[in-house]
Amino acid sequence: MGRIIGIDVGQKRIGLAVTDPLGIFATGLDTVHVAGIFPYLLGYSKKEKIEAFVVGAPFTMNNLPSESVKFTEPFVKKLKKTFPGIPVKRIDERFTSVIAKQAIIEGGVRKMDRRNKAMVDMVSAAIMLQSFLDQEKTQNK
Repeated sequence: MGRIIGIDVGQKRIGLAVTDPLGIFATGLDTVHVAGIFPYLLGYSKKEKIEAFVVGAPFTMNNLPSESVKFTEPFVKKLKKTFPGIPVKRIDERFTSVIAKQAIIEGGVRKMDRRNKAMVDMVSAAIMLQSFLDQEKTQNK
């Protein structure tokens, strides 16, 4: 079984998370500058089998696509073109950054270290990916 990669696309950075080999839980993997994401993913795919990508779908509170669509949609197109044999799944990413910030605080991270936006992006990707795994588990029961 391959790993599933969770991707939280931002303007400057992309947060990444990965499942364990059995696909049960998600953990933060890394945060990569937008310009370096495809070389990073290509390198990762040479070391680990990737079963699927889960990319956050940005929505507003009115269930309409948010402004971030102008970054995520071109990214998803290029992801599908670069990895044609790997499915790309979407999941609502609303509130993941807020939940990530709260999780970082509750995890005891020092105030100075909490300013690291890269950490928030990576934790957001992990929360999003875990949410996807939980939904899949519920749907398959």
